[in-house]
Amino acid sequence: MPFRDRTDAGRRLALRLVEWADSGDLVNRLVLALPRGGVPVAAEISRALHAPLDVLVARKIGAPGRPETAVGAVVDDEPPVFDRRSLDALELTEDAFDSEVTRERDELRRREHVYRGGRPAPDVRGRAVVLVDDGLATGLTATAALRHLRRQDPGRLVLAVPVCSPRAADELRAEADDVVCLEQPGSFRAVGEWYEDFAQLSDSEVVDTLRTFHATA
Repeated sequence: MPFRDRTDAGRRLALRLVEWADSGDLVNRLVLALPRGGVPVAAEISRALHAPLDVLVARKIGAPGRPETAVGAVVDDEPPVFDRRSLDALELTEDAFDSEVTRERDELRRREHVYRGGRPAPDVRGRAVVLVDDGLATGLTATAALRHLRRQDPGRLVLAVPVCSPRAADELRAEADDVVCLEQPGSFRAVGEWYEDFAQLSDSEVVDTLRTFHATA
């Protein structure tokens, strides 16, 4: 069943996570959104779990001529994560994407500055971190983000998304302690097909949401 919009998806996902949290299994919680699309989903989860909300910016590296098709992803200053199968199919090496990696890293830094306004990234050590996106096709950005967080020694690492491809869900179980996905359609083609309203979000909408949460924290 399609979600009305990202807020609706976040509320439905939050119901699942609240049941889990009530068991006492998610202690010292922190919700991190993959912007932009993950922010309104994560906002509903943050409200329901009474947990702080922040962002973790990850950038997709697109295939030549098909920028929406991910072949890799980058987070922070860490080496990019590539899908080896995609590179082999394209008969390309990682070096072929050096300029694209540089552009995406520059955009990553720009967004971090805009979204945080100088605030440091939250300390995740020992915490139950819930990483949220609005959906996953290849799962490469989530993979890069989860590996980045794992190196910071969280107490528990949970990936929560409303919809994802079965392949992405299977592969990401090796990266997260838990994967919570409401819908894993076998006919999955694109995240947007599972939303009635999948309008693009602006930087200002992301900033407004984060400001609301930090003002009431």
